[in-house]
Amino acid sequence: MASEEASLRALESLMTEFFHDCTTNERKREIEELLNNFAQQIGAWRFCLYFLSSTRNDYVMMYSLTVFENLINKMWLGVPSQDKMEIRSCLPKLLLAHHKTLPYFIRNKLCKVIVDIGRQDWPMFYHDFFTNILQLIQSPVTTPLGLIMLKTTSEELACPREDLSVARKEELRKLLLDQVQTVLGLLTGILETVWDKHSVTAATPPPSPTSGESGDLLSNLLQSPSSAKLLNQPIPILDVESEYICSLALECLAHLFSWIPLSASITPSLLTTIFHFARFGCDIRARKMASVNGSSQNCVSGQERGRLGVLAMSCINELMSKNCVPMEFEEYLLRMFQQTFYLLQKITKDNNAHTVKSRLEELDESYIEKFTDFLRLFVSVHLRRIESYSQFPVVEFLTLLFKYTFHQPTHEGYFSCLDIWTLFLDYLTSKIKSRLGDKEAVLNRYEDALVLLLTEVLNRIQFRYNQAQLEELDDETLDDDQQTEWQRYLRQSLEVVAKVMELLPTHAFSTLFPVLQDNLEVYLGLQQFIVTSGSGHRLNITAENDCRRLHCSLRDLSSLLQAVGRLAEYFIGDVFAARFNDALTVVERLVKVTLYGSQIKLYNIETAVPSVLKPDLIDVHAQSLAALQAYSHWLAQYCSEVHRQNTQQFVTLISTTMDAITPLISTKVQDKLLLSACHLLVSLATTVRPVFLISIPAVQKVFNRITDASALRLVDKAQVLVCRALSNILLLPWPNLPENEQQWPVRSINHASLISALSRDYRNLKPSAVAPQRKMPLDDTKLIIHQTLSVLEDIVENISGESTKSRQICYQSLQESVQVSLALFPAFIHQSDVTDEMLSFFLTLFRGLRVQMGVPFTEQIIQTFLNMFTREQLAESILHEGSTGCRVVEKFLKILQVVVQEPGQVFKPFLPSIIALCMEQVYPIIAEAFGQSFLQPDIHLFKQNLFYLETLNTKQKLYHKKIFRTAMLFQFVNVLLQVLVHKSHDLLQEEIGIAIYNMASVDFDGFFAAFLPEFLTSCDGVDANQKSVLGRNFKMDRDLPSFTQNVHRLVNDLRYYRLCNDSLPPGTVKL
Repeated sequence: MASEEASLRALESLMTEFFHDCTTNERKREIEELLNNFAQQIGAWRFCLYFLSSTRNDYVMMYSLTVFENLINKMWLGVPSQDKMEIRSCLPKLLLAHHKTLPYFIRNKLCKVIVDIGRQDWPMFYHDFFTNILQLIQSPVTTPLGLIMLKTTSEELACPREDLSVARKEELRKLLLDQVQTVLGLLTGILETVWDKHSVTAATPPPSPTSGESGDLLSNLLQSPSSAKLLNQPIPILDVESEYICSLALECLAHLFSWIPLSASITPSLLTTIFHFARFGCDIRARKMASVNGSSQNCVSGQERGRLGVLAMSCINELMSKNCVPMEFEEYLLRMFQQTFYLLQKITKDNNAHTVKSRLEELDESYIEKFTDFLRLFVSVHLRRIESYSQFPVVEFLTLLFKYTFHQPTHEGYFSCLDIWTLFLDYLTSKIKSRLGDKEAVLNRYEDALVLLLTEVLNRIQFRYNQAQLEELDDETLDDDQQTEWQRYLRQSLEVVAKVMELLPTHAFSTLFPVLQDNLEVYLGLQQFIVTSGSGHRLNITAENDCRRLHCSLRDLSSLLQAVGRLAEYFIGDVFAARFNDALTVVERLVKVTLYGSQIKLYNIETAVPSVLKPDLIDVHAQSLAALQAYSHWLAQYCSEVHRQNTQQFVTLISTTMDAITPLISTKVQDKLLLSACHLLVSLATTVRPVFLISIPAVQKVFNRITDASALRLVDKAQVLVCRALSNILLLPWPNLPENEQQWPVRSINHASLISALSRDYRNLKPSAVAPQRKMPLDDTKLIIHQTLSVLEDIVENISGESTKSRQICYQSLQESVQVSLALFPAFIHQSDVTDEMLSFFLTLFRGLRVQMGVPFTEQIIQTFLNMFTREQLAESILHEGSTGCRVVEKFLKILQVVVQEPGQVFKPFLPSIIALCMEQVYPIIAEAFGQSFLQPDIHLFKQNLFYLETLNTKQKLYHKKIFRTAMLFQFVNVLLQVLVHKSHDLLQEEIGIAIYNMASVDFDGFFAAFLPEFLTSCDGVDANQKSVLGRNFKMDRDLPSFTQNVHRLVNDLRYYRLCNDSLPPGTVKL
C-alpha cells in the first residue's frame, strides 16, 4: 500500500505544480507526458481507484476519472472480465459512499463514467445497471443522485457520442424505450408528491383584487371549471431540497422528451403536473412571498423558483416541437394549449398597460423566452390542427398574444413576437387562398384583431408614440445580414404592415395615409423657415425642443415613406382600376415631395444640429425617391392604360419626377441620395418606358452630363446605373406601339454616340499599354478598363432578354469596344484581376449577343482564348492565384459552355478543339487542384472547394466526363471517405455524404462491385471477418437517403472496429 500512498502524494504534488502560476509551459508538457504514460499502463485503474477513495484534491480526482473514462471508451474490450467486474462493483459503491461530499463536477463526472460502463455492458454483463438507477430514484435519501444518473443515461445512451457500432446504438435506444413508461411514472410521482406535500402546508395568500377573475375568457380556454380551479390554487413555497429535486426531475423530462415519440406514456397527469411547475415562472406574488419568508423557512429565492418555471416550459416546448402527432395524442395537445393560455392570461392579466409591462419585466428573462418559443411553435406547427376545435377560441388567443407582444420588456422579445404574427398572417393568407369561397367569413372573424395589430405596429415605429424605446435602437452597427438594429426593427414591422395590407387593403390604406399626411405637412412647411445666409441657405429652427421635435417628425416621415413604398404591390394587377384613386393620391404626393426636396436643396442646407438634422433631411429625400420608385409598376400600368391619349396628368407626373431627379445626378450630392435618384431613373427608363421620356429637357440634361468628357465621373455604382438608364431609353421598345412607330433609326444613331462617348478612353488603349515602355501607368490603364467594362457589361446584361432589334442596335454600338477588348486580352493574361473583368464582359456578350456577333468573330474570340489558356496558364490560375484565378477559369468554362449549347449547326466547328482542351488540360488540372485542397486541415477551404466541385458537376456534369470517371472518380470517393473516418471535418458530414453519393451514382455498379471491396481491402486496423461484416452491412441502395445512411454506418462501424482492436492487449490472438 505504501507504493499507492507514495504515488498519491507524488500525483498530488505534480497536479499542484501543473496548475501553479509559475510553472513554465515546457514543465507542463513534461508533467502531461508523465501523466499520459501512467494512464496507459495496464492496471493503472487500480491506483486511480485508491486515489479516488483517499484524496480530497479535485485535480487528482478529475485525473483519475479521466483515466477510467479513457479505459472504458477506448480499451474496454481488452480489459480482463474479472477486472471489469471489479470496476463495475467499486465505482458505484464509491459514488454511493461519497456523493454528498464530492464537489458537484466530480460527482457528475463519476456518474458519467458509470453510465459509460452501462453503455458498453448493459444488459448482458451489467444487468442491474438500470435497476440500480430506478432504486436510487425511489429511495428518498438518494433521489437527487438517481435523477442525475437518469439524465446522464438519457444523454449518453439515447444519442451516444462515442464510437459504438450502429447495431449497438439501435439496441440501446430500444432498451431505453422499454423503460420509458416506468421512468415517466416515477418522475410524475416525484413532482406530484412534492407539489401535494407543500400545497397542504402552504399558507393561502390573501386574494388579490383580480384573483377572482375567471370570466368568459378563462372558461373558454379551459374546458372544465375544475381545471381552472386546479390552476388557480396558490403556488406552494418549496424548501431548497424539494426545489433541487424538482429541477432535476424536470431536466430529466426535458431530455427524455427530446427523443422519445409522443405516446400514451406521456399521461394527462404528467402534463398537468408540468403545467403546475410552469406557473412558478409567472407567479410574481409567490416569488415576492418567498423572498419575504425566505430567511425563516429555508425557502428558495424567487430567482430559483423562476428557474423551475423555465425548466417546465422547456419540457412543454420539447413536446410542442414534434410535428408528427398521433391521433390519440391530439386531445393531450389541446389540453396543453388550454393550460398554457391560462398561464398567458395570468401573465397579461390587467387592463393597465403599465402594470402588464412591469409584470413582464419582473419575470425571469429566460422564462419569457421559453414562453415566446411556445407561442411560436403553437402558431407554426399546431394552429392549423387546433383551429378547427370549436372549444378553442382563436380570437381570444390573439387578444392575449396582442397584449403579450406589445408589453415585451426587451427589443429582442418584441422581434420574436412580431415573427409569431408574421407566421400567423402567412397561415391566414394561405388558408384564404385555399378556401376562396370562405374568404369573407375568415376575414370577418379576424378583422378587428388585424386592424388593431396594424395600428399598434405603426405606432411602434413612430417616435411620436414610442420615442424612448426607438432611441435605444442602434443604427450604426451592422449585423450578419448587413442591417442595423433599427433597420431590422423597421423591416420586420413593415413586413407585418404589408401582410395585413394584403388581407385588408382598404383598412390598411385608410389607417396609414392620414399618418403619412400629418408628417408630410411638417416637412413641406419647412420652406417658410429657410433664410439666406452668407454661405448659402440655413434652416432657421434653433430652439432645442423644436429641433428635437423636427428630428422625431423627420424620422417618422422616413419610416412611413418606407411603409407606403412597401404597399405599392397591392395597387397593381387586377385591382388597378378599383384602387386607382388611392394610388394616384399617393403618387402625386410622392412626386410633389421629391420635387420639393430637390428644388429647395434640403440636402445642402445648414441646420442648428447638423450631425442630426442633416442626415434626417437626406434620408427623407432618399426615402421619398425610393417610395416613388416602388410605384414604377403602377406607373407602367397607368402608362399602358393611357398610351393612346397621353393624358396630361400622366405626362406631368413623369416630367415632374425627372425635374426632381436631374439636380441630384451630381458629384456634389451625397451617395445615399444620388443612388436613390439613379435607381428611380432606371425604373422610369426600364419599367415605365414612356415614349416621350427622351424629349423631356431634364433627360436631355442627363445625357449631356454623362457624355461630357470634362464632367466629373460619378461614383462607380451611380455611373453604371445612369448609363444603364440612358441606354435603355434608346434601346427598349416602347410598349403598345407597332414596330414602324418605334423610331429605331434615330434611336440607333443616338445610342452609337452614347456608347462612343462612354468608351472614348478605352478605345484609345493599345495592347502595348501593359508593356514595360508603356506611356500610361498600369494602374491608370486598369482603372479605365474597370470603369468602361463595368458600364458596358451592365448595358449588355440588361438588354440580353429583349427583342432582336434592341440587341442588334446594342451590338452595333459596342462593336469597336469588343474588338479592342479582344486585342487587349492577351496582353493582360497574367493580370488575373483584369482577365476576370474581361472574361466577365465576354461571358455577358456570349449570353446576350452571340447571334449578333456572328460566327467569324465568335471563332476569332474562342481561338484567342484557346491559345491563351495553355496548360501552364490554367495551372497558374487555379493553383497559385486563389479565388480570382478560379473565377477566371470558371468564366472561361462558362463561355465554352454557352458556345457548345447553342442549337443548330452554327458553332459545331468549334466542338472538337473545345472538347480536346477541356479533356486534356482543364479537367485534369481542376481535379488535381481540388484533390490537393481536400488533404488540407482548413475546413473553410475544404467546404468552399467541395461546393465548387459539386457546382461544376451540377453545371458541367464533371463526374460524368470519361476522363474523370476513369482516372479520378474513385480516388475522390476514397479521399472523402477517409476524411469521414478520421473525423477531421465532422461539421461537413452531410455535405461530404451527398458528394460521395453524387460521385458513386455515376457508376453504381462499379462502386459496389469494385470500389467498395477494394476500399475495405485497403483498410488497416480491421481483420478479414470485420471487413466482410462491413461489406455485408452496406446495402446496395441507390436512393440518396439510404445510400448516405449506409456510408455513415460504414464509417461509424469501421471506426468502432478499429477502436475495439486497438483496445486489445498486445499479442492477443484472434481466431
